[in-house]
Amino acid sequence: MLIRLGETELPLPEAPQILEVGFGDGRFTAQIAQLYPEWKILGVEVSAGSVARALKRFRREGLTNIRVYHGTAGFALRNLVAPRSLRRVYVNFPDPWPKSKHQENRLLQQHFFRRLSTRLAEGGELLLTTDHEEYWRFAQAEGRASGLFDVQTPPPPAHHLTTKYALKWKEQGRQFYHAVFRKIAEDSTPWLPLPRYPMPHALLSGTLPEIKSFEKTVVRFEGGTAVLLEATRTLDPQGGYYFHTHLEEEDLIQDVLLEARPSAHGLYVGIGRFGAPLSTVGVKAAVEWLVGWLEGQGLQVMQRSY
Repeated sequence: MLIRLGETELPLPEAPQILEVGFGDGRFTAQIAQLYPEWKILGVEVSAGSVARALKRFRREGLTNIRVYHGTAGFALRNLVAPRSLRRVYVNFPDPWPKSKHQENRLLQQHFFRRLSTRLAEGGELLLTTDHEEYWRFAQAEGRASGLFDVQTPPPPAHHLTTKYALKWKEQGRQFYHAVFRKIAEDSTPWLPLPRYPMPHALLSGTLPEIKSFEKTVVRFEGGTAVLLEATRTLDPQGGYYFHTHLEEEDLIQDVLLEARPSAHGLYVGIGRFGAPLSTVGVKAAVEWLVGWLEGQGLQVMQRSY
């Protein structure tokens, strides 16, 4: 039910027909899953706590038509969703980023609508419900400016007002706003999924030195950065180190463990399988840097696979 990128075929082989962005505790997602048991649903959420609570709810209610991705909507649309496969997208009470200097963080902007148009089926819709009038008007303007959506503003359906935040705002007497963005055309710009690579690694000869201190290092590559934060000795009696690495690429953030450990063929340097990471350009760049750093410690490369 939880998507592990390193173990998942991209885009998802069973294409979802419904996408919910920011599902919170999952109560609305569960309602939709029960209303449309024949449809596959993809829920996307950036909060790890919300993901855990929602997964618990889905298991408790026996819902089997929901897949969950912990990450951003941009990555999910680009890499998990096949072109022209979505019938409906729900965005309930998104963060309005009310300060003008933060508005670039808003989800519903022209570039998002352009990309969304490539993933919606003909006549597919995005449904927005919010308590923030300015954001509601902003989203309408952005959707119309894309030239790809017809925008209507009916009252919000009753079941859209059963989310955690809707119930909270209802108690405070807030007003709710709703908009339906129906696809009428499609952006022609190619929007290909991120390229996927075999797991990068190398074999080195020599003795792995004791690492008494490791300075945080930022590795920059086209499209993002990798930050090697710290080196930690493994519990393996043969020795070895893990290197905690934070990766940021377009719409994708990963925390991975690089490893340097003895093997039957030499010192293996590569990415650990912990967390089923997705092998990307950033992962390759981080492994390449680590191999170079170990060369600087006196080891020699016998084989490179990246």
